[in-house]
Amino acid sequence: MTKAERLKICDWALAILLPIVLASSIQLEATSSRGDVPVILHAIVALTFMCLIVRHIYLHFQWKKWLTKFSKLKFPTRILWWLYVLTFLSGIATFIHWLIENEHTPLGGIHGKIGFLMLGFAIAHTIKRIRFFKRKPNNPSK
Repeated sequence: MTKAERLKICDWALAILLPIVLASSIQLEATSSRGDVPVILHAIVALTFMCLIVRHIYLHFQWKKWLTKFSKLKFPTRILWWLYVLTFLSGIATFIHWLIENEHTPLGGIHGKIGFLMLGFAIAHTIKRIRFFKRKPNNPSK
């Protein structure tokens, strides 16, 4: 399987998971994270989404000099990266706190706001590259 084919599979998985993560985020925000099942489902779906983002980045840059390459990206993509990092770290901290206290906290609220920003940038990032999804696998030039 070529790098382009692996990237296309990864990107389609991200495109499918993005609205699911958004929906679960809205649901948690609307209910102040009440209920164990919605929180756990959100954590599973969001963690899968985050892992696919790492895979997406790896497929583009591998591990060689990827921080250097990130510094050369366009401004919105760099912002998306930093929002990803903040969302991931705050998500881990929020989930650990939720496991201990089992309640919505200001940390969870901050995580939610950063996460919504990241999802907004991710949606824009996807829309800007929508032609990639329309391309046929055997015709990479169109």
